[in-house]
Amino acid sequence: MQVWRVDATYAVCGPLKPHRRGHHPPARCGRDEAGLDGHRTISKGLGGMDTTWLYAINRLARATGWAHPIVLGYADFGVALFAAFLVVGWWMARRRGSAQQMAAVWCAGLAVLAAVAINQPLVALAARPRPYTAHPDLLILAHRSTDWSFPSDHATMAGAAAAGLWFVSRRLGQITAVAALFMAFSRVYIGAHYPGDVLAGLAVGAATAIIVYALAHRRLTRLAALIARTRLRPLVAGRLAVAG
Repeated sequence: MQVWRVDATYAVCGPLKPHRRGHHPPARCGRDEAGLDGHRTISKGLGGMDTTWLYAINRLARATGWAHPIVLGYADFGVALFAAFLVVGWWMARRRGSAQQMAAVWCAGLAVLAAVAINQPLVALAARPRPYTAHPDLLILAHRSTDWSFPSDHATMAGAAAAGLWFVSRRLGQITAVAALFMAFSRVYIGAHYPGDVLAGLAVGAATAIIVYALAHRRLTRLAALIARTRLRPLVAGRLAVAG
């Protein structure tokens, strides 16, 4: 008789001793088997360093209990900070009256949306379980999720915002990049992701921002200049003349 078992990491099929009558196998066995394959494939590709750094950061989390509320709060709600950075970029472009900068801000916003959308099929394709699923001995501060882990949505969004705002202002881009790196670190610190998950997310986000800028900036610059000649001018330019 084939029966089903559930271990501490995955739900898998396997011959065990008979269970009580009427017992049914877990509904998500197929999903978890796929997750196991995805985890093994990615872990093999990244090497042992991914797990090594995961445990190193987790040890840091155990030793810094005073920082838990701060890091957890940022990991969960820090996305609002990146929205604020986009608003700052819009304000800077409007104050300077620069159609090129305004177009760059629009590109940055589009890149964030596009990167998160692009990331969804990548997450489903990789099907990597969360660290707390594969490593039950970790200190977990994150709210447990049934979503896959690789690449990280939070890091993808942050990477897109940082790279996109770099085209608006070098200084604003640098500040956003620091915030993006801390977002990536915080997601590992709370046990929600592996280091490889957040690094991949940053890369996906940054690459998306660069591609969106290359494809759309010139057209959006013309659009911003056109809008500046209409009654909607206050949305794209302040008192200064529109450049370009």
